[in-house]
This record gives sequence, structure tokens and C-alpha cells, in this order.
Amino acid sequence: MAIHVTSEIGKLKKVLLHRPGKELLNLTPDSLERLLFDDIPYLKDAIKEHDNFASILRENGVEVVYLEDLVAEALDTDTSVREKFIYQFMEEAGIRTKKYRNIVFDYLNQIKDNKELVLKTMEGIQISDLPAQKLEVEKSLVDLIETPDNFIADPMPNLYFTRDNFASVGEGINLNKMYSVTRNRETIYAEYIFTYHPEYKNVKRYYDRSLAYHTEGGDVLNINNHTVAVGISQRTEAEAIDEMAKNFFKDPDCQIDTVLAFNIPNSRAFMHLDTVFTQIDYDKFTYHPGIMETLQVFEITEGNDPDSYEDLNVKEINDSLENILTKYVGKKVTLIPCAGGDKVAAEREQWNDGSNTLCIAPGVVIVYDRNNVTNEVLRSYGLKVLELHGAELSRGRGGPRCMSMPLEREDI
Repeated sequence: MAIHVTSEIGKLKKVLLHRPGKELLNLTPDSLERLLFDDIPYLKDAIKEHDNFASILRENGVEVVYLEDLVAEALDTDTSVREKFIYQFMEEAGIRTKKYRNIVFDYLNQIKDNKELVLKTMEGIQISDLPAQKLEVEKSLVDLIETPDNFIADPMPNLYFTRDNFASVGEGINLNKMYSVTRNRETIYAEYIFTYHPEYKNVKRYYDRSLAYHTEGGDVLNINNHTVAVGISQRTEAEAIDEMAKNFFKDPDCQIDTVLAFNIPNSRAFMHLDTVFTQIDYDKFTYHPGIMETLQVFEITEGNDPDSYEDLNVKEINDSLENILTKYVGKKVTLIPCAGGDKVAAEREQWNDGSNTLCIAPGVVIVYDRNNVTNEVLRSYGLKVLELHGAELSRGRGGPRCMSMPLEREDI
């Protein structure tokens, strides 16, 4: 099977990454807010850090595959797929005028290697990249006000956070409609993988990027083969959770019978559920203490009419987070606060994704080394902590879990 993920802690067998590329070089102070970055990472060091991340995974028996490679392999299947991809990329990049569409199509189509083509669409296209002689023909108002350093297609610097544009759930995926226009363009790559790649084209979709409501993969946690937790957050709407729940329940091959919807604060510090808590062992979760006073939890199950697509049972669960997780995990759980609960340290390390751990086997986690207080707390609970230096990667506001999309895990 191409996708098999029924927990957050089963031994990780295969994972999807994206190696940071020239898209980070195309960040500028003026574009940071629009492209959802707080600072500009130094690409040379970001690549070293990311390569080290991949090495840690491989050293622990995980097969690493790259987004750019899978997309290129999907485009290799047929020249018509490649052409469709270029036209769709231009449309979603906002390239509308006939003149620029023709010039950009020719520019991209002359790139013969499909991986090089994919990487170019990721890094962004400046006016200065395009052939000058073609731009000089029949100048329009657009041509006269554009400068050579302007981007006709913005870069996509968030791509190294592969967790977000789709989510592996059971043996299917949610192909997401993302919160911002900037990031929603990223999901074109997953669309082509899950439509055309020989290994992945038959994977079931429980959500699709063509639907109306936004949702992102960082809000989806697989508790076990029967239960999925989803965050109602800055990036995922309640309507999207209803939609995916209906699709889980109506698929006879899907074992999921319960969706837990966690209503978390709407802020950049808590942008996804996995920045608030993550499972790291059979009976252990990390969490950020700052959410305990505001958290609401809802249980969604199939309604009384199994023939009705619209029928859902939704009820609020009024209990502690510890008791709720204990019920659905099936054993007594321990909640480990970020930075051991120290308020100042927890806020600081939460900002640097102290709760965004990637569990690669029960009790074995990859974390940023900079969250030293939290890391020592995790060790005190008997966890094996693999530290990753992430001074540059962390500038994008995402941790090891954000930077990885599991494709296969062993069952627990």
C-alpha cells in the first residue's frame, strides 16, 4: 500500500521531505509577511541542517523520499501531464495576460529535466528570468510599470514544511485547501503526485483542495486506527472537519469511527494542533501549558442514519485533556508540559516548536536542540531524544514534525 499511517508513534518506515532550495533566496524583507515568514533563513546552513535531519531519519531505518522527486516522476508519465502542470502552475501563480502566459509557458517548457522544472516553479520566476527579446515585443502598460526584479510568480518558501499541504490518514490522504493563497499554491505538487504518480495515483482522498473550506496537515493527528484528532485553528475550519469526518465514515474500507475536534487559540504561536500537543509514546504527550484554559474538545461520530451523507453526531466533551486522551488512547496517559511548565521558558520554547516533536518510534523523538529545557524534561520521562540543530530551519516557525510527512508507519 502506498499510504499507511494509523498513529503518530508507530515505527516510521517512509517519510516525505522537501530539501530547502532557492525559494529561500527569493525572500526579501518586503515579502516576508505576504509569504508567511518572520525572518530570512541563510540557505547554505538551512540545507546543512535539513540534510542532517534526513541523515538522522535514515540512520534510524527510515526511507526518505523528496517532494520534488515524486512530482518529477509524476510529470515523467506523459508530456500532456507536464503541459497541464505548467498551465495550472501559471493560473495559480496569477499569470493572466496572454503575452505573459505564452512567454512563461515557453520559458518553463524549454526546461527539459522535469525535476529542474519543478524546482524552478518552487523558487519563483522573476521578470529578469524571461527572454528579453520576447518582452520587448508590443509593450503594454504592465510591461512599462514592471521592473526586472519583480516576481511574476512568487517563490514558495514554506515548502520544506511538508506536513501541511496534505495529511496521511489511515490508507488515504486529505489533499488540503490551505489557509492562505500563498501556501495553497503548494498543494499543486501533491495533486500531481496523487493523480499521476504510478505508486500514489490510486490513494483515496478524504478531502480535496477543490473544496470550499481550508485545512492544513499540521492540524491532523492520528491517535490510532479508529480515532483522528483535528485542530479547529487559525488554519483549519470546522466545516472542513465535518467534511472529512463524513468521508471517513462513509468509506467502508476506512476504520476511523471517531474524530476529535480540538478548538485551539487563533494565533500564530498556536497555528496548528501539532504546535499545541503531540503524541510521543504509547502513553505520553507533550503539550503547551498556555492552551489548557481555553481548550474545547468535540467528539464527532456517525449519525443515526448511515445512508445519509449529512448525518453526524457532534457533542462537546467537558473533561480534562488528560482524561479525554486516556479514553481514546485506551490507557492512562501522561501529559508532559513544554519546558516542564515554566511559564517564561515554555513561551520561549513553544515559539521555537518545543512541542512540535517528530516521533519516529514509540518513545523515540526528533527535536530541535535549541529547546534544551524541554529536551531535558523529555529525557527525565525516559524518552530517547535525538537532537537536530535548527537555527536556520526554525526561522520558518516549524519543527521536525512540520518538516515531515509520514507515508508509512508500522501499526502499534
